[in-house]
Amino acid sequence: MIKEFRIRTTKSREVVDITNRVSECIKGVKEGICMVYVPHATAGLIINEFEPNIASDFVAFFEKLVPKAGWKHNVIDDNAEAHLKSGLVGPHALMPVSEGRLVLGTWQRIILCDFDGPRDRRVVVMVR
Repeated sequence: MIKEFRIRTTKSREVVDITNRVSECIKGVKEGICMVYVPHATAGLIINEFEPNIASDFVAFFEKLVPKAGWKHNVIDDNAEAHLKSGLVGPHALMPVSEGRLVLGTWQRIILCDFDGPRDRRVVVMVR
């Protein structure tokens, strides 16, 4: 089963909790593996705690880790650091589904990281 939804980001660098949207996509599935995927070269997914302070910490962390600098790709479209950040984070997250629910830790959430917004981001959810 494959389902999709879209998330519209509003900032140039933004992290968005998409856990509830993913949970909606797996309704009716009792057991399996859920893969969440963002088919974008400047976005990625992480599983971690999500609250306002850690959300802003993630944005600041990624900015410090990969600053806007003299990257060669910036000559083309001035977003090389967004590509590099998404390469570090990766475009997918996997988690089990058990008894109809995503198996996540107490504080874990599925977080979309947009490194080149604002944009309309596509999220693909597949369960097997």
